[in-house]
Amino acid sequence: MDSATTLQTPRLLLTPLQAADATAIQQLFPHWEVVRYLDSRAPWPYPDDGAEQYVRSVVLPAIREGKQWHWMIRLAAVPEQCIGSLSLYDEPDNNRGFWLSPPWQGQGNMQEACEVINRFWFEGLERPVMRVPKAVGNAASRRVSEREGMRLVDVTTGNFVSGPLSKELWELRREHWLKQPRRQASH
Repeated sequence: MDSATTLQTPRLLLTPLQAADATAIQQLFPHWEVVRYLDSRAPWPYPDDGAEQYVRSVVLPAIREGKQWHWMIRLAAVPEQCIGSLSLYDEPDNNRGFWLSPPWQGQGNMQEACEVINRFWFEGLERPVMRVPKAVGNAASRRVSEREGMRLVDVTTGNFVSGPLSKELWELRREHWLKQPRRQASH
């Protein structure tokens, strides 16, 4: 599977992140509900050119190196409407991250997006394990991991935008993922 692949679910399009997406990120991302449980590397308050700097200096070079894969999450019925982002990382104990703008939270969108992203990780990239860190207080993210059949493997302390918090590490192994029933998603 190519990192430039657009992925689709019944309600969503996941399009490869491009420089032009910085404008949508700048509008959707800098909300406390979105950033408070992110790693403290995310600047807060978010600068006026934060998305442009992030996309140009971090995302696009990592994509070119084949170490990260980034998608914008869009509504399939309104493809010009971005609602969030989902990323995969070739890093120890940090393989997936996501955010969703507040108006689209709590509707199952991230669960649906993660199904097709997990397929990309386990089938396209043929990875044996996915490990996902998260702040203990991030109940919505925890529910996504629980519904996917991930298991909690470690609890440490992490530095988040909201300050130092307990950090959980969740894991999903390929052999367990392959045994789970899934909805059909196209790619």
